[in-house]
Amino acid sequence: MSKIGRRIIEIPESVKFEIQGQDISVTGPKGQLELRLPHKIKLEITDNTILVKRTGDDKPSRALHGLWRVLIANAITGVSEGWTKQLDFKGVGFRAEVQENKLILNVGFSHPVEILAPEGIEINVAKNVITISGIDKQRVGQVAANIRRVKPVEPYKGKGIKYVDEIVRKKLGKQAKAASGTGA
Repeated sequence: MSKIGRRIIEIPESVKFEIQGQDISVTGPKGQLELRLPHKIKLEITDNTILVKRTGDDKPSRALHGLWRVLIANAITGVSEGWTKQLDFKGVGFRAEVQENKLILNVGFSHPVEILAPEGIEINVAKNVITISGIDKQRVGQVAANIRRVKPVEPYKGKGIKYVDEIVRKKLGKQAKAASGTGA
């Protein structure tokens, strides 16, 4: 049995968890998320805990077991606490601002890049940190990845957009290589 799938999910007091057939509704102080369980997965709900089980022992059922346990746990965490990702940008003249529900990036192109925040996602900018927050972990991560994709960090000077906890390995330039005597 899956190590992740076996773990019990605790439901906080502030979260309301409902299941009707294969449809799951998770409601909390931050909002509501809905999921649709595959037929190979079933749930056992007792008091304030959920145990995810699979109906068979075939390969697709085993593959879905741990996945759906994590998806349900992420939904519960999202509606109770929310999810956030932070991006850091660095470069001469790089600016970011939020107007209504649009992020406007000036990151060295001849034109500003506008990114529209999807429904349920909030974007904030403070100094050189962009914060993306929402209740759906997948959506928050996808919006952060789309923003990062506009101008990824280059390895020579470290200019561009990166995750706050991302480590960029810098490369030596031509002159540094020539000075060290490792040239051909």
